[in-house]
Amino acid sequence: MDLHELIQSLQTEGGKIVMLVSDGIGGLPMTPGGPTELEAANTPNLDALAEKGVSGMSLPILPGITPGSGPGHLGLFGYDPLKYQIGRGVLEAAGIAFPVGPNDVCIRCNFCTVDENGLITDRRANRIPTEESAEVVKLLKAIKIPGVEIFVEPVKEHRFVVVFRAEGLGGNVADTDPQKTGHAPLEPVAKDAESQKTAEIAKEFFKQATQILKDQPKANSLTMRGFAKKPNLPSYKELYGLDAAAIAVYPMYKGLASLVGMELVGQPASLSEEIDVLKENWDKYNFFFVHFKYTDSRGEDGDFDAKVKMIEELDKVIPRIIELKPDCLVVTGDHSTPAKMASHSFHPVPTMIVSDLARTDHCKKYSETEANNGGLGHFQAMYLMPLAMAHANRLGKFGA
Repeated sequence: MDLHELIQSLQTEGGKIVMLVSDGIGGLPMTPGGPTELEAANTPNLDALAEKGVSGMSLPILPGITPGSGPGHLGLFGYDPLKYQIGRGVLEAAGIAFPVGPNDVCIRCNFCTVDENGLITDRRANRIPTEESAEVVKLLKAIKIPGVEIFVEPVKEHRFVVVFRAEGLGGNVADTDPQKTGHAPLEPVAKDAESQKTAEIAKEFFKQATQILKDQPKANSLTMRGFAKKPNLPSYKELYGLDAAAIAVYPMYKGLASLVGMELVGQPASLSEEIDVLKENWDKYNFFFVHFKYTDSRGEDGDFDAKVKMIEELDKVIPRIIELKPDCLVVTGDHSTPAKMASHSFHPVPTMIVSDLARTDHCKKYSETEANNGGLGHFQAMYLMPLAMAHANRLGKFGA
């Protein structure tokens, strides 16, 4: 019997769960002995929750392993990210409700800016606004490759999705983003024989796209990331017996939630609107995934102070969630994104569970230092859902 079979066998009726995910919440001090972003922030509401609940450190994957957003969230949702792997392209496509089929390979693409030598000067095309980006995406719909259906759809800002549909496509192709400026986009290279056809199609797509984009002021080139085919995942209803709702602003996180069978609710454009949606749908579901992006993006920008401000914005909505009286409130992140590193990192994530069934610990603040010695200890994120289920009184006894 594996973990999922065990959880399925123990399901009972119980209370409501809210999982509040502050993307990339974990951080590092900028100088030895200094505070992390979370410790520097003024968070009276999160700190009050820490006193009522139980805290610990979750490992998104395994010690020392830095997760992407997909594996990080899969772990939070109770799926072993080493067993269930979802490529970024599928997440982006699902996030805009593109109907991904069995013959599709999905690619998450970024517009970028290159100089006269084809070297990248801005990996995100100056974060081109979505309305501008969508117009440029329309130009790429003119690309034709014999024997392949091609779909090109805007996502948000510099991001867009490309889907290749044909027989015999594999999704194991290397990213073309060199991850730094001063270098040209890489060629798409197949990592196995089954994906060679996909790589050749991607090369031709890039060739035609660069001709179309060459005179654009910002988005004059592109990079391709997360080549992937659709995986087969058991749903939240099957695993946990939960009617689950996802509330998010960014399409990728909507996509991941929809792939595990959560229903996407509302069209929020801000954290405050996300809480509005939570309140409006409170009576319809018994599990809510609420996602906050900007702690991650400010960390990726290397902006310590801006990440602190985003954490303080998160703190302000906590009373509105508490007013709804969830039986179990989980506050966590999918990974750490220290401004010091300006990237995702391998560090554990401060996590707390607030419930009348929680065995409280000595933690007085929601922070890395406090959570490091909290009652939950250090645990793999894939065990967070069983913990949440238990704290919502939704798991029965195992064995006689």
